[in-house]
Amino acid sequence: MYKIVHYINQFYAGIGGEDHADVPPAKMAEIPAVSKAFNAAFKGEAEIVATIYCGDSYFAENTDKALNEICEMIKAENPDMVIAGPAFNAGRYGFAAGNVAAAVKAQLGIPTLTGMYEENPGTDYKSKTIIVPTKNSAAGMRDAVAKMAPLALKLAKGEELGPYYVEGYMYTGIRKNLFEEERGAKRAVDMMLKKLAGEPFITEFPMPNFDRVAPNPPVADITKAKIALCTSGGIVPKGNPDHIESSSASHYGKYDIEGVQYLTSETYQTAHGGYDPVYANEDPNRVLPVDVMRDLEREGKIGSLHRYFYATVGNGTAVANAKKFAAEYAQELKADGVDAVILTST
Repeated sequence: MYKIVHYINQFYAGIGGEDHADVPPAKMAEIPAVSKAFNAAFKGEAEIVATIYCGDSYFAENTDKALNEICEMIKAENPDMVIAGPAFNAGRYGFAAGNVAAAVKAQLGIPTLTGMYEENPGTDYKSKTIIVPTKNSAAGMRDAVAKMAPLALKLAKGEELGPYYVEGYMYTGIRKNLFEEERGAKRAVDMMLKKLAGEPFITEFPMPNFDRVAPNPPVADITKAKIALCTSGGIVPKGNPDHIESSSASHYGKYDIEGVQYLTSETYQTAHGGYDPVYANEDPNRVLPVDVMRDLEREGKIGSLHRYFYATVGNGTAVANAKKFAAEYAQELKADGVDAVILTST
């Protein structure tokens, strides 16, 4: 029987939710329900011999340390393969699952597999581990296990996986030479005919899909315009009162700067975990230029600076979450008569 180790976060380990997201890595005394679901799907061919968990926040804030600890725990079990997740659309969980799977494969030479929703930032690791597409929430757990278990067995047995469009995992971007029964010209014509007929087909070389955003018309008179500042650079009041995560942010903050002429290191900081915070903490205006905007306001080059700014952390944050944040506070900005927004990053 093949031995498999399972990595999960604190929620699926039954430890707790966000209030326990800072727990360090540990091995469970008894495997949890999600691991048992995989065991049932293996039908006696493989068994999860150990389940290791870690809090999502702990992992995001102590990535290298957590990875080393988790890899040592996995190495001690000497498994045939490792499953991480599924993480669905949970950004920090996806970040951890992708990291663990990639590190175990690279450092220990053990095959790995994870599962997550297509917009999870953890899918950035799809060239470093096999990722099975899942639904966006745990409601899709049964479907995820059913898709992941057969691939896990193949990997445990050392069998080579077929193309992504046959096996059902995400496109890895890695191209391999292989022999097809039909030559390329015929396959290309067949695909074109299916496309023209409106029939489903699978391309052998998928292209990246980017949003097309039509630009708004220019501001009619910038000297009379109310300008708002927004940032994904993580600038927040000292102490990060809204507890915005340093990676894979699940929310944003709205902060009043009425009467504030510039941001100081005593009153503001960055919550961002994706860049060296030293210079931003020394002078938060480097990321959120309140000082320059006040200069422009005094000089009459803009009408006014909006009294609120909106901030989140862009590090590993899911596209779906980013769109949701903007859709929410854009309505507030419109209601407040804001004419234009300057969005700063890192």
